[in-house]
Amino acid sequence: MKKKQKKQRIARHRLGQIIATIITLGHAPALWTGNIYQGPLKAACVPILNCWGCPLSLFSCPIGSLQHFFNLHLFPFYIVGFFGAVGMLVGRMVCGWLCPFGLFQDLLQKIKTIKLKLPSWMTYIKYAVLIIVVGFIAWFTMEPWFCKVCPAGIIEAGIPLVLTDRTGDIRALVGWLFWVKIGILVFVVVFSILIKRFFCRVLCPIGAIYSVFNRFSLVHLYVEKEKCRQPSCGYCATICPMDLNVYENPNQKECIRCLECVKNCPSVAIGLTFQKPDLALLRAEKN
Repeated sequence: MKKKQKKQRIARHRLGQIIATIITLGHAPALWTGNIYQGPLKAACVPILNCWGCPLSLFSCPIGSLQHFFNLHLFPFYIVGFFGAVGMLVGRMVCGWLCPFGLFQDLLQKIKTIKLKLPSWMTYIKYAVLIIVVGFIAWFTMEPWFCKVCPAGIIEAGIPLVLTDRTGDIRALVGWLFWVKIGILVFVVVFSILIKRFFCRVLCPIGAIYSVFNRFSLVHLYVEKEKCRQPSCGYCATICPMDLNVYENPNQKECIRCLECVKNCPSVAIGLTFQKPDLALLRAEKN
């Protein structure tokens, strides 16, 4: 019975990711026309990686939009406000519930092979990607270089556009950069099989932005430590897609608030609140 309940819970979690993927990549006519949607919805961003050039994409990518402003040497008021609003509300929760590329990595993790632990220092690389590639390089070269090498972009846009090209014009443009992007994608796929959410933890600039808000966002996790069986249990760290020990810090910067630890904690010691948690008050309310 418990196994069945666990499967149902995981299915509901995946359902959110699948629905978000269908909505963001919902331009069905592209399946038979191959044309990129350029309607009014493209003026709006979704809070996740979502390549503008994907034939199925209905919305814009916030990182692509951010680089667009930098390319024009303009301050991105809209994008900064957008990231700030999402971050203050839910922090990195969108990474756990909405991102199609996050879903892709979760599925890759199910491939049975050896699994590696990520050194903690590598989680800081994504801040360098955000500042240097998305920021300085885009500003000074006036080119959206992160978009040019984004592995999500090659899956959503690069490969489909080449495969569905009917005129041969796009295939004629395929050169060294396309194969560099393929190489980056292969690298990310391989390490995502070996390491939980490798791209999210090491390279994603959106993850870098939202991680700053995790301590301050409206959505918080809390741990009732007197209930927890740590250090002998460790189940939350086992099931966490980001390989985190929730007991040590339930609101650390890498947490994507997928709520797997909340739903599956054998001691029912982990919970969710929409304000900075007062554990004494929470315990009183439960009693």
